[in-house]
Amino acid sequence: MSDMTDSFAILPHLLALSIAYGLALPIGWNREQAERSAGIRTFPLVAVASCGFVQAVETMMAHDPAAIARVLEGVIAGIGFLGGGAILQQKNSVRGTATAASLWVTGAVGVAAGLGSYDVAVVLTAFTLLTFWVLAPLKPAENERDEDDAG
Repeated sequence: MSDMTDSFAILPHLLALSIAYGLALPIGWNREQAERSAGIRTFPLVAVASCGFVQAVETMMAHDPAAIARVLEGVIAGIGFLGGGAILQQKNSVRGTATAASLWVTGAVGVAAGLGSYDVAVVLTAFTLLTFWVLAPLKPAENERDEDDAG
């Protein structure tokens, strides 16, 4: 019991979890504004959960990198499964691939924050937002029309 109370430290985890949450918000906001299946609530939860899984095992498994790798594999697979649910195939179009990919990268933001690689988390978020804000206008209009007509 003493070991458990000795290791009860909220502040270091609160920092990483807050960074994961804060970096995921603008990604979720973008998806919410685009009226996608996942949005302002889903993305921060994915980032916080990913960060939480890493934070929960990092200390007790620091001596076993293979164990941490297995946890990361599980997180990656779980987010892939979640993202797969965001992809819909209808007639001649597939919808949700950008949302699925952004869920996956948001999981990576959470993992990076959980491991203390805040710089990586910030760069992942920046590239994701850059992709949505800068590259979205370059997407052919007929692709958007097909998606809108299908839903």
